[in-house]
This record gives sequence, structure tokens and C-alpha cells, in this order.
Amino acid sequence: MEICVKKTSAILCSLFALSLTAHATESVQTIHMAGDSTMATKDIKDWPETGWGVPFSIFFDETIEVKNYAENGRSTRTFIEDGLWKNILDNLKPGDYVIIEFGHNDEVESKVDRYTTPEQYKANLTRFIEETHERGAEPILLSPITRRYFGEDGQIRETHDYTPLCIEVADKSRVEFIDMDAVTRDYFQALGDKDSAVRFMHIPPDTHPNYPVGVRDDTHLNHLGAREVAQLFLAELKKRGHPLASRLRTPDPKHLKLEY
Repeated sequence: MEICVKKTSAILCSLFALSLTAHATESVQTIHMAGDSTMATKDIKDWPETGWGVPFSIFFDETIEVKNYAENGRSTRTFIEDGLWKNILDNLKPGDYVIIEFGHNDEVESKVDRYTTPEQYKANLTRFIEETHERGAEPILLSPITRRYFGEDGQIRETHDYTPLCIEVADKSRVEFIDMDAVTRDYFQALGDKDSAVRFMHIPPDTHPNYPVGVRDDTHLNHLGAREVAQLFLAELKKRGHPLASRLRTPDPKHLKLEY
């Protein structure tokens, strides 16, 4: 009799544990990130170049999983053609989120392998939004982050011809939209030419093994710039009272007090 009770208790405990595990799994929501090199995870050979989706992925607690599908050189068209959008749809669950940020490659006519016309760009963004909604998930549309091109007047030039198109799609679709072009441009403008350069891929010759001849790139971020852009996006979510802003990782208590 005692053995039977023990076995029954063990079975009940196992079932309870499985139930908790299943419940925890069901409660996890996924953030799927769709974008280009400014968002993407990089190979070690490309470091310190970093997409802002990398630091963003570690901001959240155990109820949120982040999957970054962004890849270098992708436009809305090639993201579809290369099967990356299908990968998102195949893994999309009701209650998930899809962050969509394209424009750097779509708008450059000389890049014929990835260029999209204005109408194609708007149609592809609209498709992303509609197919996300069809699966019970929430899209968040972003304009592309700024390029760090200072003019002679000391102001960062607005180089994204497709940002107004992105805003047009957001207005028509009535989707959550954050103008990261404006947000990041304002931020780097406030830092100024010298300090903003520290956030981009500016490396002198003979200082980094990945870039022996050096590099000066005002489009792609380094580790610091990526983290700060991710923080800017998070700040925008907080301003809007977006549900994701309440799912952040709990800070270590020692980080809540200043030490001198």
C-alpha cells in the first residue's frame, strides 16, 4: 500500500511539473526581427560591426524570446525572395510580435540586385503587416535608422528617400510605427560629428585585425552604437506604454544603487 501511494505521488508530481513546463512554454511570446544589416547579427570576422537587434535581444525576461532574422544587404524584396519572410511566418504564433525595419537597400537604385521601386517597397511592407495580422501577431513598423552624413552646415543630412513611404504605409495600415530615422538622427546630431563617429565603424589602419587598412563607415554601427540605438527603440516603446516595455529583465539589486 505504501509503495502504491509513493508511486501515485511521484506520478502526480511529474504530471504537475509537466503542466508547469507546458504552461511556461505556452506563455512565452516571441519577437521576430525582420531587417537588414543595421539590425542583423554579425560574423566574428565583421566585428566590431553590430546590428542593433543583437543588444535588443537581451533586454527581456524569460517570458520573451527574440529571434533575429535580419541579414546583411536585404531589402523587402530579397527578404521575401530568400525565404526569410517565410521563415518568420512558419514560426509565428498568435500573440507574437514582428519588428520590421527596411529601407537602406530598397532605396538605392544602383544596387539592382536588391532595389525596389517605391510602389514595390510599400506593397512589401503592407504584405508584412497584413500577413502578421492574419496570424494573430502584432507588427511594429520602423523607418530605417539614419546614416551619419554631416553636411557643411553641421547638420546630419536626411538621406532616406523611403522614410516618407514607410510613414505612408504606417498611416494607411494604422500599425504601430516608430520613426527611427528621426529618432536616431536627432540623437547623433545632439552628440555632434566627433562623438557620434565613436558609435559607427570608424577604425584607423593597423588597429583591428578584421580591418587592417582601416574603415570609415557612416551607415553601420559598432557595439556601442548598436546598444544605444536599441536603447532608443526601447525608450520609444516605453513612451507609448507598449506592453513589451513591461516585460524587461529584472535588474540586479546592486545595479539599483550608486557606488562611489
